[in-house]
Amino acid sequence: MLVLAACGDDDGGGGTTGGGGEEDLVVGISWNNYAQPRWAKADGPAIIEAVEAAGGTVIETDANDSSEQQLADVDSLINQGADVLILLAKDAEAILPAVTRATEAGIPVIGYDRLIEDENAFYITFNNEQVGTIMAEEITAVVPEGNYAIVKGHSADPNADFLRGGMTPILDQFPGIDIVCEDYNDDWATENALAMMEACLAANNNEIDGVISENDSMATGVVAALDAVGLAGTVPVTGQDGDDPALNRVALGTQLVSVWKDAFALGQTAGEVAVQLADGVALEDIVAPDDLQDHVAPEAGVEAQPFTTPGGIEVQSIVLKPTPITRDNLNLVIDLGWVTEDIVCAGVEPGTVDVCG
Repeated sequence: MLVLAACGDDDGGGGTTGGGGEEDLVVGISWNNYAQPRWAKADGPAIIEAVEAAGGTVIETDANDSSEQQLADVDSLINQGADVLILLAKDAEAILPAVTRATEAGIPVIGYDRLIEDENAFYITFNNEQVGTIMAEEITAVVPEGNYAIVKGHSADPNADFLRGGMTPILDQFPGIDIVCEDYNDDWATENALAMMEACLAANNNEIDGVISENDSMATGVVAALDAVGLAGTVPVTGQDGDDPALNRVALGTQLVSVWKDAFALGQTAGEVAVQLADGVALEDIVAPDDLQDHVAPEAGVEAQPFTTPGGIEVQSIVLKPTPITRDNLNLVIDLGWVTEDIVCAGVEPGTVDVCG
């Protein structure tokens, strides 16, 4: 389903490009959905800005969480003349036939934020294992023992397991932690997380001491369930993405941490990489933008790095750095323009958090 086209010039058209706008560059983006706030807030606009700076245009589709629709969307993008494809895959395995079709058509593919196990797909993401490690470090520092619940993301999204893998070495250091509830959440959905947390609380007589939620949208459901039994603000909850409501919850004290992934930087990187790929730059010669700030710049440097997938396939990648946001450093996301002080401080008692007066 085509949702919009963002144009840098009015000529349109596909075909091979020179990244500086020597010919028309068309970058196609296939989103698995637009339900996560960050896609529309940051990733999409940043990709568009980078592509338009090179004289190109962007066309976008939204599969509304349907793998079948996403395959059709990719075919549509190819037929519309996309020179490069950026794919946020609903299902890492289901998307593979689309990658094959694009490769056979000579169209480079970027696996955006989520791994695609195909050597022809350039992988751009954050260090998701590190995100999981940060979550586990933050929550065990507050609750080193007791009953834990872990709300994981979609089972077909490799990020869910990368995050869990990053938690494991930290959690294993705390023998007093008992993981009493753990399951995947289809589509990373808030309502599913709410139901999962309600069931977990009921099964454990509300005796839950910590919740590791793998993202902020699910944390919304988790906190709602805790609030219903009077435990919001008492039981620490993790998340990631730096969503506005989550950052407000951090200030309010109902969410311990949101691991921020500066999606403006990820989108910028994807847009600039798309331009390089359209110019014929080899996967191993791709470089990240050289103006990424320290909080997000790849620890391995700007050059593409090999990444070995769980299936043993080597892909080229750029992996950006995540940043934990707690009450102590909320100023960072405000100062960098990610969120306004009004949003962070809504309902916060003055003086309880430095950034809120």
